Amino acid sequence: MITPDALGPYLDPAAILIVAGGTIVATVLRTPLRDLGGGMAALATLPRHAFDATPLIDQIAALGRIARRHGVHTLDRSVIADADVAAAIAEIVDGATPADVTRLLDERRRARILREAGAADMWAGMAEVAPAMGMVGTLIGLVKMFLAMQDPTAIGAGMAVALLATLYGALIANLVAMPVAVRLRRRARAEAEERSRLVAPLAALADHERPRGSIVSAAA
Repeated sequence: MITPDALGPYLDPAAILIVAGGTIVATVLRTPLRDLGGGMAALATLPRHAFDATPLIDQIAALGRIARRHGVHTLDRSVIADADVAAAIAEIVDGATPADVTRLLDERRRARILREAGAADMWAGMAEVAPAMGMVGTLIGLVKMFLAMQDPTAIGAGMAVALLATLYGALIANLVAMPVAVRLRRRARAEAEERSRLVAPLAALADHERPRGSIVSAAA
C-alpha cells in the first residue's frame, strides 16, 4: 500500500508549479476559447456509456405511427431529448423533403465532428506541451543546482526539481492528456457511425409524411 510518506520524495511544489502551471498556460494560449470549454466539458462524457442509436430509431418508428394515425403536425408536440432528431422532426413537420432532412443531419454531424475534434485536439496539445514544460523545469533545476555547487546542502533541491519536472511532464502527457484525447476521438468516431443510422429512418419518415400537394406542385 502506498502511503503519504512513500510519496513524499516524489512531490516537489516547485516542479509541480513549473510543469502543471506551464502546461495550463501554454494550452490556454494555443487553444481557442470555445475548444477550451468543450475540452473540459468533454471530460463529463468519458464515464458514460457509448452512444447507441437503437432507442432513437425505435422512437422515430413510434413517431411515424403517431403521424400516420393523427397527422404529421401532431409530432410538433412530441418530447424528443436528442437534439438532432428533434431538429429533423421539426423540419418534417414543416414539410421538408428527404433530401432536406438528410442535408440537415449531415450539417449537424459535421458541426459535432468539429466540436469533438477541437476538444480532443486540446488534450492532444496538452500532451505535446507537458514534456516540453518538464524539460523547462529540468533546465531550471539544473541552473539552480549549478548555482549552489559551493553549498552541498542546497544541491539536492535543484536536482530534485530537475528530475521530478521531467517525471511530471511524462506523467501528465502519457497518463492524463493523451489517454483523454484518444478516448474522446474514439467516442466521437463511434457516435458518428451510430448517428449515421438515424438518417435513413428520418428521411423515410419525411418521404412518407410529406404533404402530397407539395409533391404534385414540385412535379408540375
